[in-house]
Amino acid sequence: MLKALRLSEKWFRRGLWLVSLVFASFLIGLGGTVVGDLPKVETPLQLDDFLDKEAAKALRGQVEAAQQAEQEAQSALEQAQLQHHKARGEVQTTRESLQHWLATRSVTQQAAHDPEVLIRTQALDLLKQTERQAQRAVEAQQQAALDARQAAAAARQQLHTLETEGYTQLNAQRRKVELRVFLYRLALTLPLLALAGWLFVRKRQSTYWPFVWGFIFFALFAFFVELVPYMPSYGGYVRYVVGIAITVLVGRCAIVALNRYLEQQKLAEAQPEAQRREELSYDVALTRLAKGICPGCERAVDLKDGQIDFCPHCGIGLFDHCGQCSTRKSAFARFCHACGTAARP
Repeated sequence: MLKALRLSEKWFRRGLWLVSLVFASFLIGLGGTVVGDLPKVETPLQLDDFLDKEAAKALRGQVEAAQQAEQEAQSALEQAQLQHHKARGEVQTTRESLQHWLATRSVTQQAAHDPEVLIRTQALDLLKQTERQAQRAVEAQQQAALDARQAAAAARQQLHTLETEGYTQLNAQRRKVELRVFLYRLALTLPLLALAGWLFVRKRQSTYWPFVWGFIFFALFAFFVELVPYMPSYGGYVRYVVGIAITVLVGRCAIVALNRYLEQQKLAEAQPEAQRREELSYDVALTRLAKGICPGCERAVDLKDGQIDFCPHCGIGLFDHCGQCSTRKSAFARFCHACGTAARP
């Protein structure tokens, strides 16, 4: 059985489908760039936009000053602790030296009147006094560090309270901005989807059908794919509702078209065969024959049966004989495949 389309025509159609896909890919790239850049129409929001700037600046200055004071007090504390450690070591060394000297010395008179004992005792008292001063210095630096930490903590708490209120307002405003940007994207993609639907209904079989299908692919991708990453939490409802609406609309159109087609087929089958044959396109007839169906009523027919010359469903002629060589041939063939004679009108 002859094929409906010429080989070159098949490859041209495949090339046109490739053009359609390439066109759609460039449109998708452009659409993705536009959709991704839509948030730039809104001014970026920052936390400071929702704070009392003077109060926040003062609190941050207090936190910074308290942290600086804490660092200085900590450095001074480390120095004071080092001096206290050295003084305590000297006291311990002097005490041990005095005890050792008293244990080994031969006492020949009362210790209370021994000048060397008095000198050593006075030196030990001076060292103890130095140790106490070093201890007081350590305690003072510990107190300063504690005061600085508490001041920093108090300032941080006040700043945290202020920023918490600011974050609440910031998040609320961001949700509003997110909704506006989503509506921008929806306002961009919904008309594309509507235009794609109109093109599908009106122009899908026009001369420039590759660009029509490319735009349809782009519109579907832009709405159902490109829009997804930017949808807010409730955005999925919009996508599903629109998808349901499109499905219902397309389904209704398909049902109406099917009923209209069946009515047309009934009317066509009631017409004379000559008129039906004139209304059939040559390529359409060959396509249907290649699929094993009747070109007139599109019902299945066993075309391999050599006894069947007419459709048993609508009566249209499927095979006849060449007027020159009497070879059985397709009634829709323009030339005899055996001798090449032109078919009779």
